[in-house]
Amino acid sequence: MAGVAPVRRVSRPRADAVRNRERIVTAAREMFVESGAQVPLDEIARRAGVGNATLYRNFPERDDLVREVVLSLTARITERAVEATEQESDPFEAVRRFTHAAADERVGALCPMLDGDFDKNHPDLLAERSRLEEAVQELVERAQTAGRMRADVGAGDLMIAVSQLTRPLPGTACPSMDRFVHRHLQVLLDGLEAPARSELPGSAATLEGLRRESGCTS
Repeated sequence: MAGVAPVRRVSRPRADAVRNRERIVTAAREMFVESGAQVPLDEIARRAGVGNATLYRNFPERDDLVREVVLSLTARITERAVEATEQESDPFEAVRRFTHAAADERVGALCPMLDGDFDKNHPDLLAERSRLEEAVQELVERAQTAGRMRADVGAGDLMIAVSQLTRPLPGTACPSMDRFVHRHLQVLLDGLEAPARSELPGSAATLEGLRRESGCTS
């Protein structure tokens, strides 16, 4: 019909291209956690089972890949918080479940990756960080409102503790520390449960305050 603009067809990436990209991100996330964000890219390609050309076609610069891994890891930690909130009837058990799950996702690997030169204010990163902060804040507030978690701690305190207890990363000075992570997290969680047995010095750490000081959510 005259005067009607032709319909533009938006090409969608092929399924194998999507799978390759996902494999690269998964391999990079594993290797960054194991050895840090400076691991050789050809080793990431090898673990992902793709050629170097495929890796560079998806991620022309290392910072592009690091940003995607930070996004992926942050999203996975956020989902663990949402799952804990939705599936645990006891608010403190939700905190407990999330804490152990975040350790399994190696939340402590986030801050070293954020030391890179990539744009930390990328809209996708800001949006995912906001989702994580909201999910963790809800977990903590629900537990405190129910009287199950001590009131003198903040969501920032929880994230700092989990981050610290999931370091050092494997491949550094103390790789055997991994076997103690969940044991020590349980000691931490016993200290977070109400009623409190002592008065904490200083003030509670907030996620907003952490972000202002370091640019890191963990």
